[in-house]
Amino acid sequence: MTGPGAPPFIPGLALSRRFYGQVVAPLLAEHFPGLTYSAALLGAGSEVFGYDTPLSTDHDWGPRVLLFLPEDEPSLAEPVVALLRERLPATYAGYPVMAPATAPGESPPRTYVGPLRGYVWRALRHDMRRPLEASDWLTIPSQSLREMTAGEVFHDGLGTLEPLRRALAYYPRDVWLYLLASGWQRLGQEEHLMPRAGQVGDELGASLIGARLVQGVMHLAFLMERRYAPYAKWFGTAFGELACAPALRPLLWHAQRAAEWREREEALVAAYERLAAMHNALGVTPPLPERAMPFFTRPFCVIGGERFARALVAEIRDPAVRAIAARGLIGGVDQWSDSTDLKAPAWRQALRGLYEEE
Repeated sequence: MTGPGAPPFIPGLALSRRFYGQVVAPLLAEHFPGLTYSAALLGAGSEVFGYDTPLSTDHDWGPRVLLFLPEDEPSLAEPVVALLRERLPATYAGYPVMAPATAPGESPPRTYVGPLRGYVWRALRHDMRRPLEASDWLTIPSQSLREMTAGEVFHDGLGTLEPLRRALAYYPRDVWLYLLASGWQRLGQEEHLMPRAGQVGDELGASLIGARLVQGVMHLAFLMERRYAPYAKWFGTAFGELACAPALRPLLWHAQRAAEWREREEALVAAYERLAAMHNALGVTPPLPERAMPFFTRPFCVIGGERFARALVAEIRDPAVRAIAARGLIGGVDQWSDSTDLKAPAWRQALRGLYEEE
């Protein structure tokens, strides 16, 4: 809601926190005294990440709360939904309330009332009753993991929501090392291609490869700082919040804007060297050279991403992750696909087959 007469903008997370405390919690206490439940704002929505602005209010935005009910009382969802539909105000603080649908399972994507296990299955295609395996971690988009661990828990009466978020807080060590190795491998496969394309006069092609290399550096930076990267709309915004951003961002922006391959190469090489120093600071492998070097006898400079990949793979101890790495460093789904459709939960089972032995 923007324009004349629009209510003052309140960030969605703060708005929903107030909405829960002033409206939802009192309703539940009055009509379902003694109900054990959890309440939060997480999942899809720029407000979950704190990135919403007045422009966000034009669709799928408003005060909302996700309610998680006891697993052993599935029939409880229907009367709770009915109460909320009947008693929630149409607006709150001037904004339309996003109320749940009239029947369980029909809620719009940004609202939910029901067991936590059902919500996790819908969001991640994962059954909470079993531990996440390496193939699960590698096929769940980092956007989805960020959605589950961002936002805020308003109340965790069930005692299950906070432990879940802690379990999903970041990748297990060896999955993390595999993702780092895959990122360096991808960088090593393309870092010499940008100057080669430019040298033969293909500045458009060189620019395109350069943009992929910039994205690869940024992905590695998220991994090195152990932060889940969001999808494209907020990728650059979230990158700006990383500790390395003040040093890396000017170099990467220079590489993006460069009109000529030599200028682009200079900026990228400086970024690679900073990334190499960040890698060494992690202490996960023996120290590796941080200075770029010539690519064979050609007049191009590279950091040698494959060297970092090999060193990281050598540190992986988990047999399942080692087996995946032995078949190839394809990385996680975010490293080999930008397709929104392919990252939908319905594809997860099929994608797991890429990482599992026949």
